[in-house]
Amino acid sequence: MPEPEPAARSYTPAAGYHMLTPLYDFGVAVTTRERVWRDRLVRHMAPTEGEVILDIGSGTGNLALAIARHSQGVRYLGIDPDEAATRIARTKMARLSPAPEFRVGFFSAAAVTDWPAPAKITICLVLHQVGMEEKARLLREAWHTLTPGGALFVADYGEQRSRLMRLLFRLTVQQLDGVRDTQPNADGLLPILIREAGFDDIRELETFRTPTGAIAILRAGKAKA
Repeated sequence: MPEPEPAARSYTPAAGYHMLTPLYDFGVAVTTRERVWRDRLVRHMAPTEGEVILDIGSGTGNLALAIARHSQGVRYLGIDPDEAATRIARTKMARLSPAPEFRVGFFSAAAVTDWPAPAKITICLVLHQVGMEEKARLLREAWHTLTPGGALFVADYGEQRSRLMRLLFRLTVQQLDGVRDTQPNADGLLPILIREAGFDDIRELETFRTPTGAIAILRAGKAKA
């Protein structure tokens, strides 16, 4: 088995610590207004029947559930290195048809070659938890995986533009996940990293003020071949 890339040898669990994974859904719902921004994300994605969507960092399956509420017949594929979170996701989605597909592992283009190329890729609440090298790697690998003409949707802590949002972000997210990995998001570097990965037509669609800082939805495209 090939060695994982250096940046991907470890990861931050969904709630910051493995012992807190069972509490993740409750915590993220309370602290991030999750139902609001996830539903808005799905509306911006506008999934259609038969479309393939890849969710990088699928966690406990909340995006799969939101997509199922919005659309039928979507082929959802999720990958996440957290085995405990993935077990929760599979339990949640067991009765859905077609059943979402979840895989435990670090994402790379090579790790999903047996899956069909997705028309849309999502990365939710992942990039703020990893270092600059891994942020760039994930976005490059997403570009290589995405179908030409497809779209990337990122929902994550973005630029913290107001004094209040910067304070809340500092007192919550940065206390849990550290400053080094999270500060680039707060400084507004995500659009730059997305562009450097090869994407174009990068737009911030919406921003949501939450008790833990501002969460932005970004959309970017991959040019047709």
